[in-house]
Amino acid sequence: MRGADKLAQIIDGTPQLTRITTAACAISRSVLVATTPARLALIADLPAIPLVLAGSAEGMGGSLRDGVASLPPCERFMVLLADIPDLTSDDLRAVLQGPLLSPESLIWRGATPDGQPGHPILFHAGLRPQFAGLTGDSGGEAIVKPLRHRTWTTPLFHARADLDTPEDWAAWRAARGG
Repeated sequence: MRGADKLAQIIDGTPQLTRITTAACAISRSVLVATTPARLALIADLPAIPLVLAGSAEGMGGSLRDGVASLPPCERFMVLLADIPDLTSDDLRAVLQGPLLSPESLIWRGATPDGQPGHPILFHAGLRPQFAGLTGDSGGEAIVKPLRHRTWTTPLFHARADLDTPEDWAAWRAARGG
């Protein structure tokens, strides 16, 4: 982002991290947000638990490892990337329906309408130990990829629309009409 914070980008008057955290809080009473000290103010007024994780300096793998280790006991947990601006509470609810539709799966995730895997991703709690070995910036691909046959996908139009560069944000804003 060449010095800009993509999660502080303003959309309809609200920073992106605030928007996505608000969407998560609308569907769950237990929302943990892996963030940096500089971003704490963006979620300060929300009923979410901020997690400043040492592993975040390593990249996505470290954030996932330390974040999942911080979770309370649960049956399933959702990993939601904060840089997908079009995801809504309804999208999150749709993915949460996955265990009802495919109880034998271990992973339920958003996907594009043509089946490309995306976000958010809901994991069965039995996969928690596998997160302990994550490092670097590869995220959870080492966990997800071998379990494709145990993954249920929910079509979402915005499942892959993450914005990582100023050009991505400009194109997205242009497509939105502003």
